[in-house]
Amino acid sequence: MKSGAFIASLALGLLPAAIAAPPGFEPANVVPVFGRALPDAPDGYVPTKVSCPGTRPTVRSAAKLSSNETDWLKTRRDKSLSAMTDFFGHVKVGDYDVTSWLDKHKSNSSDIPNIGIAVSGGGYRALMNGAGAIKAFDSRTYNATTDGHLGGLLQSSTYVAGLSGGSWLLGSIYINNFTTIDKLQTHSNGAVWQFGNSILEGPDTGGIQLLDSASYYKDIAEAVEGKKKAGFDTSLTDMWGRALAFQMFNASEGGVDYTWSSIAKTSDFQDGNYPMPLVVADGRNPGELVVGSNSTVYEFNPWEFGTFDPTIFGFVPLESLGSRFVGGSLPSNESCIGGYDNAGFVIGTSSTLFNQFLLQLNTTSLPSFVKNVFNDILNKLDKSDDDIASYDPNPFYHYNNHSSPYAQQTALDVVDGGEDLQNIPLHPLIQPERHVDVIFAVDSSADTTYSWPNGTALVATYERSLNSSGIGNGTSFPAVPDQNTFVNLGLNTRPTFFGCNSSNTTGATPLVVYLPNTPYTTLSNESTFTLSRDDAVRDDIINNGYEVATMANGTRDGNWTTCVGCAILSRSFERTGDTLPDVCTQCFKNYCWNGTIDSKDPGVFEPSVLVKDADSAALAAIVPTVLSATVAAGVALFSLV
Repeated sequence: MKSGAFIASLALGLLPAAIAAPPGFEPANVVPVFGRALPDAPDGYVPTKVSCPGTRPTVRSAAKLSSNETDWLKTRRDKSLSAMTDFFGHVKVGDYDVTSWLDKHKSNSSDIPNIGIAVSGGGYRALMNGAGAIKAFDSRTYNATTDGHLGGLLQSSTYVAGLSGGSWLLGSIYINNFTTIDKLQTHSNGAVWQFGNSILEGPDTGGIQLLDSASYYKDIAEAVEGKKKAGFDTSLTDMWGRALAFQMFNASEGGVDYTWSSIAKTSDFQDGNYPMPLVVADGRNPGELVVGSNSTVYEFNPWEFGTFDPTIFGFVPLESLGSRFVGGSLPSNESCIGGYDNAGFVIGTSSTLFNQFLLQLNTTSLPSFVKNVFNDILNKLDKSDDDIASYDPNPFYHYNNHSSPYAQQTALDVVDGGEDLQNIPLHPLIQPERHVDVIFAVDSSADTTYSWPNGTALVATYERSLNSSGIGNGTSFPAVPDQNTFVNLGLNTRPTFFGCNSSNTTGATPLVVYLPNTPYTTLSNESTFTLSRDDAVRDDIINNGYEVATMANGTRDGNWTTCVGCAILSRSFERTGDTLPDVCTQCFKNYCWNGTIDSKDPGVFEPSVLVKDADSAALAAIVPTVLSATVAAGVALFSLV
């Protein structure tokens, strides 16, 4: 970027933190990307017998949170309170002293706002747009804790959920030791996010993986074949997960021995230094090919795999997946298995829709011998189950026999988390036991003809919460309008709050801050199945996601960060009997859906870029001021070129 454009963007706040910081800049407390979760699988990708813990693993009821989570929450809440105090140091809510209010209530953690972030599916589009939002919410991002920005919201959150493409984002962040988006999108050799090569070709040979396409497929083939020879069912998702890992994890051999459960073993996570990651997937009912609205929604958290849904209503220790549970316990003659929860397999499970990528291999220009390697693998798989991840043995075999449609299945079919149309992973965040107050829902869904969202994901979650069959299981979700109304009222082009008035909801319902993908600075609606993009496109879409989250850093509404603060505080103030500042009344008037319905056909939705020629327009207005400030700071302008 030219020095003038960089300076201009800093001053107006149009494009500050979503672009590269000045050379040599290193934000405080940035965790290098080269630190990672733990390579703790006993035999690479192959699930293997391990010593059982003193207390043999069992399936627990979902009636309450696990002791692991409740113990961790006590530690995390102290850290998130400290981060929230810093956040409200630069995010002002009128003249109200939020930091003093937080200090007054710090002795009772249930009074303090409980924040969740949900990043939708949508392939690389969702990863990049979601990355822009996370970048905007991260206090470690350059310039993100200044006026008009939302840095620190990530550090103030308790949970971050991802689904499909959103789960790739979570995997990249967490398996790489809660790294920053800046580190993932660097332009240096060895960069993690090298999307210039199609995932069908494998990573660039100049990167950390150092593989050509033939070696890439050979490594994938050997890993999957090893799992199969060990007696475990394999599916196309095993291949897809291995391929994803090469794209997302900064480790040799695609992080073949990194597990999702290893996140819980890292000291930073145990110390509560960052939010809990939750990956979402769906269950496909036995004998069905279509995933319906009554499908089981699974979550992978750092300790467990399972669901709150009444179809299973149980969780199994994640690091014990692959063990042969019967009726919720592990028989004395069965061994404990380790390494089944490979991190790539977990994020691949959440995105099985993209198995279709691999099925396109024969249409590419790769050498024939590479295709032969792949086809040899594909011929050994069951082609009728191209869209599933096979969890064999089923950890919930004979568990809740009286109510579970999966209890008689020896293998569990798990599919892409968005196949039930709930493409935003809200399910784990609306569970009553988690008491989440506000959810920032980042939606990169491709609902319309030109791959923009129209609220379908919110509608699906709302309707599911009303399901008379009981699948909602006590969850409550704020009312939302139909998809046509979303488009006709422009609710899919700007932030909208749902559930502002909690008295209109049944049960404890979080306030949802809806952040739909919108073209602020670029057309960020690339196809879900785009297989590659160069660094410039990658960076443009990440930047656009930043602008969506911050409303162009407050330039489209100078009160936006104030209104975000009001949304965060709303439920907490209700609990403590405090009155929100008057400025929040205007915020809710501007951003809360007021119940208006307009269901006529909106026609084709094709928005235009909102912020045009931001660099050149900004430069003319503010270069003199920025030059003075920069010189005063003793920074050489030429270093910004």
